[in-house]
Amino acid sequence: MAWQPEQEPLGQLVGYLRDSLSGHDRDAQKHATMMLSQAKSSPDFTNYLTYILCNLPSSTNLEPKDVHVVRSSAAISLKNSVKSTYRSIPQANQAYIRGSVLSCLEDPNVQIRSFAGNVITEIVQQGGVLGWPELLPELLALASNDQGNVSSEAQEGAMSALAKVCEDNKKALDKDYQGQRPLDVIIPKLLNITTNPNARVRALALTSINSFFPQKPRSLLASVDTLLARLFQLANDPSDDVRRNVCRSFTQLVDAKPDKILPHMQGLVDYTVTQQRNTDDAELALDAAEFWLCIGENDKLCRSLGPYLDKIVPTLLESMVYGEEDVLRLEGDADDADDDDRAEDLKPRFARSKTARAGINGHDSATGKQNGYEPGSNPKTEDDALSEGEIEEAEEDDDDGDPEDRWNLRKCSAAALDVLASVFHQPVFDITLPYLKENLRHRDWPNREAAVLAIGAVADGCLDVVIPHLPDLVPYLISLLQDPEPVVRQITCWSLGRYSSWASHLANPNDKKRFFEPMMDGILGRMLDKNKRVQEAAASAFANLEEKATKELTPYCQYIIPQFVRCFNTYKDKNMFILYDCVQTLAEHVGPALSRQDYIDALMPAIIQRWNKVSDQSRELFPLLECLSYVATALGDNFSNFAVPVFSRCIGIIHRNLEEYVMAMRNEALDKPDKDFLVTSLDLLSAIIQALYYEKSGELVSTSQPRFFDLLSFCMEDPNNDVRQSSYALLGDCAIHIFPHVQPFLPSLMPVLIQQLDLDNLTDEEADTSFNVINNACWACGEIAMKQEQGMVPYVEKLYERLFSIISNPGIPVSVNENAAIALGRLGVDCSEVLAPHLQEFAKLFLQIMEPVDDTDEKGHAFLGFNHTIQRNPQAMEDCLLDYFKATASFETNTFRSEKLYESFHQASQPD
Repeated sequence: MAWQPEQEPLGQLVGYLRDSLSGHDRDAQKHATMMLSQAKSSPDFTNYLTYILCNLPSSTNLEPKDVHVVRSSAAISLKNSVKSTYRSIPQANQAYIRGSVLSCLEDPNVQIRSFAGNVITEIVQQGGVLGWPELLPELLALASNDQGNVSSEAQEGAMSALAKVCEDNKKALDKDYQGQRPLDVIIPKLLNITTNPNARVRALALTSINSFFPQKPRSLLASVDTLLARLFQLANDPSDDVRRNVCRSFTQLVDAKPDKILPHMQGLVDYTVTQQRNTDDAELALDAAEFWLCIGENDKLCRSLGPYLDKIVPTLLESMVYGEEDVLRLEGDADDADDDDRAEDLKPRFARSKTARAGINGHDSATGKQNGYEPGSNPKTEDDALSEGEIEEAEEDDDDGDPEDRWNLRKCSAAALDVLASVFHQPVFDITLPYLKENLRHRDWPNREAAVLAIGAVADGCLDVVIPHLPDLVPYLISLLQDPEPVVRQITCWSLGRYSSWASHLANPNDKKRFFEPMMDGILGRMLDKNKRVQEAAASAFANLEEKATKELTPYCQYIIPQFVRCFNTYKDKNMFILYDCVQTLAEHVGPALSRQDYIDALMPAIIQRWNKVSDQSRELFPLLECLSYVATALGDNFSNFAVPVFSRCIGIIHRNLEEYVMAMRNEALDKPDKDFLVTSLDLLSAIIQALYYEKSGELVSTSQPRFFDLLSFCMEDPNNDVRQSSYALLGDCAIHIFPHVQPFLPSLMPVLIQQLDLDNLTDEEADTSFNVINNACWACGEIAMKQEQGMVPYVEKLYERLFSIISNPGIPVSVNENAAIALGRLGVDCSEVLAPHLQEFAKLFLQIMEPVDDTDEKGHAFLGFNHTIQRNPQAMEDCLLDYFKATASFETNTFRSEKLYESFHQASQPD
């Protein structure tokens, strides 16, 4: 007999679900949330939720408007329960959920169908493809409607659910299960479904196919010819939704099968231009424009666009002009610099974790920031991959957010123009130039603005051909910084920033005075514009100028710093974030030049005043702490006057964050603290320890309460990779700068470090960030070895086991291999007797990894230890003498930084 609910608890649960989404009665909502939490302990909780979602009876006496609310609430709770507890749900109850939820796919309410799809895909994620073997055939049969007896609602519901299952389980569906891969059946079925009479079903079928392209599964690549034929059939589909997905498919094929795209290039260019000029559907136009972006970045295809530039470039330029709605929204933007920011204007901030210690040759995965648009990036989300209501808060935020922050046709077109300029150079500029002449001085500001955007977009790719025009263009652009329209001033800041590299490195001092100084002064001036958007654009442009000009800015600090101070006194909260970036970028590039006392006296009080204003719970701390890290490094020991309260506050933030995490782990009702507070605090502590003289930094560490290395030890074992990455960076810096303070704690720190080097701890989901942690741990290990000397003997065997497993693993990134090999070599400096028995095993790998590494002190230390190890076991080198002599020869004579290293090569090369 099928499971049936008891009426009393059913009625109670319905009431709690209704009240839990009530925005009118906070007390009822709070009580309902608490009761729902208690109800989770019932073994039949998920059955009740399923029943309410699929079979909510009319006898519950709900208002019609509440029925949908209750069913939706049940669906959300059911999905969350499946996600967190599916494996512990009794099998009979799992079967009840699976057997019931499919019926919701034909519900007349589209949102209920969508919620059912969310539950279905979550079950597959938690239970696996084989945990519900009937599902895929059932969904495919419903969506295909081969018998013609499936309702339109059921077809849409099934296809929507299938699209979610495909999106969320791409790898699982391409696995081999007893000789069969689900995709071998799914892909042909989806191709057939693209002919379904229902446009929504056709679009979702293409969405599902597109979701597999990044993995390039065999079954999809084998069906490319069939897919292309279907795409050409659907190219003029009356549904914009279908044509959007056709454009996305063509874009995906550029990367997956460029050879299949090339023969059809002329037709694809004409088709894409037509779709991009669709003024009725901005999203369709955007999907079309992304084709140029993708193909322009594809080395195999980009040149094939050459014959069609006269069609493509004008289309891109047209698409860069603001539309009528945007013009109405932006026109006459108010002078709002004195208005406080709304809470909703402040985006969530995330800390940028400290870059993993780069390999000696700079092999590093970190990417630098870019100002303006980022060519090739596409932050927009695929709305077909999200279900209605699944992420309601995020969708609401997107609707309420600043439209200027969204990826759109205008930005995509500018990015595509940038990419094409980088490929074709002069031909792109030759087509763009008449447009610039016609629009730069246009009476209508949207045309002026688009022309300035175009100038900035071609800056990198067309610089050589633009340079002859810059003596006229740059002064005119500088004049546009006074344009009455804030939007024009805003884009002009960005565009000028794109030419700052040229201006700042002009060889002729008169040229620099004529172009660079007015450019710098103009952007600096706009940092105090009356409009906050212009302030932000100017600050961003100035940070870009700092990146390009680097040390060329040193003579201008006397003008820059007072303007920064005025900005600190003027800016509201939102723009303060980009101001921190300006300060830290200046500190990074002018370095010790910033430590002039008059600069310190001007800048530091402004920063400290803000430091005192920002609370320990504010996310503004992230960029502020990062900024102070760069400033401390630039000031060196001159930062000591500010170090004590800053250091103490960082210790307090770390301690409190660790305590809150422990409490949250013990009590599920408590929120876990944000680990970004840990990351930025650890990085600032590291910068202070590097900046100050030993006596001062050592005193800060030794007087810390709680004890500094106790906190660091906890951070080294934190489950968050970014926290551990910064922790090992801090440990290595402590070993270099204040080793006597580290040494007493090594018995507790070294076992943690050794455990971190165990590759068995890696997970596929976090492999990249985990490698960054291991990288820093290897580096810290090497620095400790150089200071601890023979005191490392108790740890060498275990360290060798871990380090050898890293350098012998072909899947390890280059930088990690280099740092592991260097750490291994450094262990040999004073512990060669322990390493010598292993020499034959690791020598060849060590030499192969170290040969291409640049000559540095670290490499010298590693070879010094390696040579000491050879002297204790020279026979082990018989199989790799040639590698050894090649590595020796790779050292240039002037790189033997010490007589000791030179002598070690001489002794290791001598026969017994």
